[in-house]
Amino acid sequence: MSGTPPPAFAFEARDLCKRYGRRWALARVTFSLPAGKSLLLTGHNGSGKSTLLKLLATSVRPTVGGLRVLGQDAVEGREAVRRDVALLSHSSFLYEDLSAEQNLHLLARLLGEADPIGSSRSLLDRVGLTQRSDHPVREFSAGMRKRLAIARLLMKAPKLALLDEPFGELDPQGIAQMETIISELKARGTSLILATHLVDQGLTLCEERLHLQEGRVVAA
Repeated sequence: MSGTPPPAFAFEARDLCKRYGRRWALARVTFSLPAGKSLLLTGHNGSGKSTLLKLLATSVRPTVGGLRVLGQDAVEGREAVRRDVALLSHSSFLYEDLSAEQNLHLLARLLGEADPIGSSRSLLDRVGLTQRSDHPVREFSAGMRKRLAIARLLMKAPKLALLDEPFGELDPQGIAQMETIISELKARGTSLILATHLVDQGLTLCEERLHLQEGRVVAA
């Protein structure tokens, strides 16, 4: 008996709307991204980019409209979606009093990794944090926190990676490292959405583009 076929789309939005109070952060967004593809999400501050990523991550719910992520309804199938989606956002959601290695070790155990210590150390080396692995996160700079958040995303190995300004707070070496990581995720077949103000950089990494203005799609 064959298993369930993989979803054809990373996400499908139909007349998707999100309102905060009287303000519509997203208004009637209709768009779909084929599975395994990468999307550059652009727009000025307040255009709705972060709101769309939060909806895809199921951290907020749509006000109106339909949204399917990896073949699942984003509201009714919320838990299933969360297992296969990872969001790299402005907030790192790291445990401040734990070390970098302890943060990753904890996630590795939750994910059922066979070798949580080995996996954690390998990823810390991958993002250039080996020398600070035993330091508490509260001592980290913004760039170091970003690197650790990237390592955590890689640990989860998501089917859909949501990257909100992933180059922010990184030095040139970190930016080059992030570009390599994005290319590696794509090579693995990971669906990817990249929200960034660095449009030229994003265009070299993504096949498709969605531009938002005041919560509406103005170009795709």
